[in-house]
Amino acid sequence: MSPGLKKILIFGVVALVLFLLITRPTESADAVQTALSWLREGAEAIVTFVQSLFS
Repeated sequence: MSPGLKKILIFGVVALVLFLLITRPTESADAVQTALSWLREGAEAIVTFVQSLFS
């Protein structure tokens, strides 16, 4: 991927995120909470797996 294309894609993603945060703050907050919940559940599953290996 060329550096120019990479810059354009990054700029586009940042612009989209800012647009969504400004125009739909409640939905954006819900999306962030959902993503963080998935990460937390995944981390808890990994911890449970490792604990079961050593118990």
